[in-house]
Amino acid sequence: MASLTGPRGLINRLPIVHQLRQSVGLQRGMLIAGLVITGLFVLTAILAPLLAPYGYSTLRDEDGVFGAQQPPGGKHLLGTTVGGYDVLSRVIWGTQTALIVIIVAVVLSIFLGVFLGLVSGYIGGWVDRVLVVIADGVYAFPSLLLAIVAAIAISGGQSSFWGGIMAAAISITVVFIPQYFRVIRAETVRIKSEAYVESAMVIGSSAPRIMTQHVLRNATRTLPLIFTLNSSEAVLTLAGLGFLGFGIEPTAAAEWGYDLNKSLSDVTSGIWWTSLFPGLAIVLAVLGITLVGESLNDLADPRLRTRRRADVAPAPTAAASVVPGGSLTDAVDLDSLEARS
Repeated sequence: MASLTGPRGLINRLPIVHQLRQSVGLQRGMLIAGLVITGLFVLTAILAPLLAPYGYSTLRDEDGVFGAQQPPGGKHLLGTTVGGYDVLSRVIWGTQTALIVIIVAVVLSIFLGVFLGLVSGYIGGWVDRVLVVIADGVYAFPSLLLAIVAAIAISGGQSSFWGGIMAAAISITVVFIPQYFRVIRAETVRIKSEAYVESAMVIGSSAPRIMTQHVLRNATRTLPLIFTLNSSEAVLTLAGLGFLGFGIEPTAAAEWGYDLNKSLSDVTSGIWWTSLFPGLAIVLAVLGITLVGESLNDLADPRLRTRRRADVAPAPTAAASVVPGGSLTDAVDLDSLEARS
């Protein structure tokens, strides 16, 4: 009992630690790899001011102008871009931009999607039908196209640091809301018919209390899985907006998609470093978050979660007795009786 309530027991009950102890084999390897990559991504974003040798918009130092398209080496370990920016600094600062957009976009999506799904599933009627039609209509649009339209409507395509981040985050939020709405609505419709919810209605509990105390806490169990999967999609959508020219201005923040767009002409000229490292940053960030999300999704599936038990060899069982008062070894040998007769 002490192990369940002590510090070690509390640590083992943490979400990621619990899933890590629950995983096995390749599943555990994927989860650990995803956690390591995602952890490095988050730490780089937090420590960007300390890790980056220059600012994201710095073009010169005490020795003068950096120069455009300088090869890797010397003061610029990853070279410089066509605009004269340090590639390493832009990649590091880009992690901070991506992390902020992920947090803002997913948090806004969760709050709005959960609220609308809860109201739609619990109230039902014409409210449910209207919200379902709107959500299905938004969900039918290609996500990147919808994000582009939202970005143009919000900021005209480009803006300052916080303006650009909010524009990109809100654009991604519009894409993600229907996903949370559909999941929460389906869970709410199912939970609403449970006995404990009907009992709360019978004793006179108000609708807001039932929705928050009984329905909401049981309908949000799958949100961490959707959160991780949507985080990787947010990175891709942000990079797509920047690549197409609807992202954040280069002097306001570093953004990987914008840097890839400006390096297109460099590829044909043999200048590989301006496109390789921003693209590699996008791939690693998406890969790490996706590995975590897919591993958590597998562990949440009871059919995959019991694979560990199935892989373990069954324990030997005692021989069942078919003879009253004895065991199989005590049974009379019928062959010997026939031989005597």
